Amino acid sequence: QLQASGGGLVQPGGSLRLACAVSGILFSTDALGWYRQAPGKQRELVASITMSGTTDYTDFVKGRFTISRDKDNHTVYLQMTSLKLEDAAVYHCNLRRRGFNYWGQGTQVTVSS
Repeated sequence: QLQASGGGLVQPGGSLRLACAVSGILFSTDALGWYRQAPGKQRELVASITMSGTTDYTDFVKGRFTISRDKDNHTVYLQMTSLKLEDAAVYHCNLRRRGFNYWGQGTQVTVSS
């Protein structure tokens, strides 16, 4: 089970930190990530992190967002800074295991002045 939290309303240039609590057993080959989906758009990958800590970011968030996880890998965070209007979306936590995707409920991020 994946439980996301931390969304909210922020002004452009502001910051938010999302958290996703992961329950159950995690395997060394799993990867955790954040996706987002804006109205009328497809869900897109934002960032991912493997159990060994290797991170990957999509180009539009590089240098602004940071994905991390706690020591036991059961919480994954997305620190978002310098937020832009176009970052507004529902952010979904993702677990990828052996080619299958598992999703938590989304958390809404609204960027507005």
